Amino acid sequence: MAHVIKNVAIVGAAGSLGSVIFEKLLAAGVFNVRVLRRVGSKSTFPSGISVVDIDYGSPASLKAALDGQDAVVVTLAGSFADQLPLIDAAVAAGVQRFIPSSFGSNLDNAKSRQLPVFGDKNKTHDKLVEVSQNSGLSFTEVYNNAFLDWGLEKDFLLRISDYKPLLIDGGDLPFSATTLGSVADAVVGILKNPEGTKNKGLFIHDLVITQNQLLALAKRAAPDKPWEPQVVKLDDLIPGANERLAKGMYDMETFAPFLFQAIMVPGYGGKFERVDNELLGLKGKTEEDVVEILKQLIH
Repeated sequence: MAHVIKNVAIVGAAGSLGSVIFEKLLAAGVFNVRVLRRVGSKSTFPSGISVVDIDYGSPASLKAALDGQDAVVVTLAGSFADQLPLIDAAVAAGVQRFIPSSFGSNLDNAKSRQLPVFGDKNKTHDKLVEVSQNSGLSFTEVYNNAFLDWGLEKDFLLRISDYKPLLIDGGDLPFSATTLGSVADAVVGILKNPEGTKNKGLFIHDLVITQNQLLALAKRAAPDKPWEPQVVKLDDLIPGANERLAKGMYDMETFAPFLFQAIMVPGYGGKFERVDNELLGLKGKTEEDVVEILKQLIH
């Protein structure tokens, strides 16, 4: 039997997802939360929160930061390779559970795993599988496919800032989508049920939707805006992304076409046929909930 998880360290607590998970961990009222902050970071946290500055190049620094912790939650939005020394430190410190920054696309899917944007996430997965067989460290990965509210706010799932959304391959490809809050609720659910979530990838979503359905909801949320959707072919975007990748241009313009592949294209596992919502206490979202999200984002 796994021990109860009480002490939880979080890495990346100031980020878009990390900040939401951080707040949900505090709100749960059952965890002692420690923030692991990169040396030199200017991120600030409420008084009374344990904050430890870490040097990813120093195994001793990482182990000291994780001593006494039952679980570590990593929410890095980039620098995914930094998870590898964290795993070593977690093993050395006797941490029980590691939740890596595998959030997003379905990396249980072979086609998604081969996309160039997921190399470091794959290395993290492979290392966790290995250490879980040879140490006391277990892991749980969370696959939520598209981030719904973040993807709308950042003009990724649907470009709403200028009312000219790009519809990938016509906009009728169905995909799973999940709000940041639901991802955070899933993390809390994992930590409350360590035995039932041990050494596996869990699938969650709030709903399955298409870009055209999102556009229809955006028109409901803001009927007075001059919506002008533009259809684009993903096959036309991939060559440019490959060229940028070859030049070492690692930014969202480079990564977006590959992410669209993983999220939307049939065969890449972005439309979840089964989810673990019930196991984690997730209720999902309705179209009305999405309309409310859009109302808050569209000015």
